[in-house]
Formats: sequence, C-alpha cells, structure tokens
Amino acid sequence: MTTLDASELILNGDGSIYHLNLVPEELAPTVITVGDPDRVSEVSKHFESVEVRKGKREFITHTGWCNGKRLSVISTGIGTDNIDIVLNELDALVNIDFNTRTVKKNKTSLNIIRIGTTGSIQNELKVDSMLANNYAIGLDGLLHYYQSEAVQEHDFQDAFSAQINWPSTHPKPYIITADKELLAIFKDADLHLGITATNVGFYGPQSRVLRLPLNNSALIDSLSSFHHKGQKITNLEMETSGIYGLSKLLGHKAVSLNSVVANRANGTVSEDPKLAMKKLIVFALHKISKI
Repeated sequence: MTTLDASELILNGDGSIYHLNLVPEELAPTVITVGDPDRVSEVSKHFESVEVRKGKREFITHTGWCNGKRLSVISTGIGTDNIDIVLNELDALVNIDFNTRTVKKNKTSLNIIRIGTTGSIQNELKVDSMLANNYAIGLDGLLHYYQSEAVQEHDFQDAFSAQINWPSTHPKPYIITADKELLAIFKDADLHLGITATNVGFYGPQSRVLRLPLNNSALIDSLSSFHHKGQKITNLEMETSGIYGLSKLLGHKAVSLNSVVANRANGTVSEDPKLAMKKLIVFALHKISKI
C-alpha cells in the first residue's frame, strides 16, 4: 500500500486538508458547490442548524442539516483551476486515511451539486430561467492532465470537432456527462435541460471584447449553431466540465444547476439576479431532500 508523501497530501497543522481547511468528519455526504463565497450563507440560511463554519482564502464551508439531511455547501471561486483543488480535496476527505496517508480500500461516493450562474447563448433560454446540464463541453483543458479517456464522450467529441473549426492553439475540447441518476432527481417542468460549454475565462474565452481584439471572434456563433442528436449548446460558464470530469474519475455523482443571468443571443441581463438565484437555491434544496 503506497503511503502519500507530505508534498502530495498536504495537511495543515490541525490535520485539516490544505486548501479547504476541513477534517473528514466536517464534510457531509452531499455537497453543494457555489462559486461566490457570499453565496454559502445564502444557502446555509435555509438549514435548520449549522455545525461547521470554516474557511481559507476563497474556500468557505458550512455544514449542517436541511430537511433532515446533512449537507455541506462550499465556495469554489471561479474556474476549473479552482475546481481541480476542490474536487481532489473533497475526495481526499472521504477516501484517504489522513493518519496513515493511504488510500482507503472501501471508497465513498459523494453527491455533488453545483448551484451557479450562467449565460445563455440561445435566444429562447431567457434570463432568470433555471437550467441543468446533461453534458459539459470542456474548453479549459483540465481533464487532459489526467488519464481520462475512459470517461470522455468520444462520439459527441467527434461531432463537435466535425462542426466546429476549433483553433489548434486552444486546448482540445472534451465532453463529459452529468450523473444520470442524480440529474433525474432534479427533473422538473420549471428546469430547462441543456449542454454547457465550460470556458477558461470570462472575457476573451467567452468572446467578450473590451479593449483586446479576439483571436476567434466567431466562437459564440459557432457554439450556438452546434447540434448533435437533437441537442444544442445552451449556455456558457466556467466550472461544470471540471466538476463532471473529476467526479466521474473519482467515483462521485455530480450535476450542475444554473441560474441564467444573461442572454448573449439577445443582449439581455437579469434585472434581479439575486432574486433569481434565491429561487434556484430553494428549488435545489427541495430536490436534494429526495436524494
């Protein structure tokens, strides 16, 4: 049995995992991830009780009880680079023995639900809508650092490559599915279903122009016109592909829920994004009670 070096599994002086600052017993089996640290309290204020409030840098965690279930809500910050930290450390908390620094024989599978914001690239997906993603197209490159071929959707990727003139200077896109069982729990008439493109940045990578000219000015048009087996890309955000990919590799279940705060197709923005996010939080917590 391999013992992990101190430089690989980095623990704080109190025995907590390095970035999340948590010890194993402080993590619940169902984890809600949010990007914004301030959104953690917006979720946990619906809990009947909160037993853990900890944080380090942008990673804030509240663990408590909601509708009879023990839940943790954790802020990830923005981007799949942060997701790489959060997902690996969540897994370490449940599947590595911190005392012996060895991987446990019997693995624990977490339920991971992202509650985030997104921008629509389809005219019909209006602002303030709620959206779940059954696929994530990773434009960020994260999963290529891992042995991930087995979890990638190769037929879907081939269709993407055939339709999109993807620049050779950009990371190779990869496509990952949500966990189908977990996604089914959130099925609802008020919840749209679609494919997200996870981008590596907010401005150039999502074709926003302030002062810098773009290398691929047709990106949004190319993505919005893509279709495969009756499905099309509905939205852009910055975390889902990393959550889906690492969850599948590590044996966890994941789904991404989104509040649509902008529509790039018609240039509109939500007039009250906080109210729309509150609606999504209440919806998600109700559905989570059925897990």
